[in-house]
Amino acid sequence: MARMNRRAHSKPESTKLGRRQLPVTRIGVGLAAVGRPGYITLGRDRDLGDDRGVEDLKRRAFELLDTAWARGVRYVDAARSYGRAEAFLSAWLDERGHRPSVGSKWGYTYTADWKVDAEHHEVKDHGIDVLERQCKESLDLLGDRLGLYQIHSATLDSGVLDDAKVHRRLAELRAEHGIAIGLSLSGPKQGETLERAIDVTVDGAPLFDAVQATYNLLETSVAASLQRARAAGIGVIVKEGVANGRLTERGLGTLPPELARVLAARAEAHDVTVDAVAIAAVLSRPWVDVVLSGAVTVAQLDMNLAASDVAWSDEDERLRDFAEAPDRYWKTRKALPWT
Repeated sequence: MARMNRRAHSKPESTKLGRRQLPVTRIGVGLAAVGRPGYITLGRDRDLGDDRGVEDLKRRAFELLDTAWARGVRYVDAARSYGRAEAFLSAWLDERGHRPSVGSKWGYTYTADWKVDAEHHEVKDHGIDVLERQCKESLDLLGDRLGLYQIHSATLDSGVLDDAKVHRRLAELRAEHGIAIGLSLSGPKQGETLERAIDVTVDGAPLFDAVQATYNLLETSVAASLQRARAAGIGVIVKEGVANGRLTERGLGTLPPELARVLAARAEAHDVTVDAVAIAAVLSRPWVDVVLSGAVTVAQLDMNLAASDVAWSDEDERLRDFAEAPDRYWKTRKALPWT
């Protein structure tokens, strides 16, 4: 099938994120896969080949950001652990003079030394010292263009949701710089973590303005908690809408045969690629504000953006019947190779 979706598409709808009302578009661009030479997206080795140098990936990041801006995308997501993603984004903002809303994250330190086969690609630490160091690094690069600052992959066992010093400092950053404060989630207990985060306050005021979670046709377990967070005034950003490539045409062979068949048929019916259907499934949830494209190439970004034109139907809704158990989903994700 493999359509390239080069026809003109509607621009992503504009909206406001969370109680801080950060201006965003319902499709944003994430830089996890283009800020460093190694990541877990399926088929990424074919997309990049041997062009993995700093300047190679900087050029690719600029191409994606230029295309995203031209197509109307106005939200960009980065993190300190995404290699040089923040530096690439800062340089692009400086050169182009554009002002999309920008989110970044702290809590992981990039340790792969620009190697694909590194033993450890990033190290997690949610302590106050890492927050102080990384927030300075992010602000030095992004300055007042940073609109959302998130705890990276908060979990119950990391202790960050019980750390009053971290909470106080994040609240100070919001007051000092006008930055919305959020958290991203990961793992089979996303919902439990988010339920705890909803109740975190500083001086009686809710700490979190936004949450970024993994939600897709295969991993739906956090849906009810995301709905509650949205109702509480927390903006909802969805990452991994195509499950790190599993919900794309190149990933069909990794899916249960019946799901692969139905997914391909719905893409055919909408005259889009499989990834666009997967992203449209996320956009169809009224409590989702933004879904991120993790595209590596401009062609992939164009295909992802076609989701804006998919009119979600009852027939499409059948796809949710194929969701996996959270433990199984996250075990599969953990086994994906860095390429």
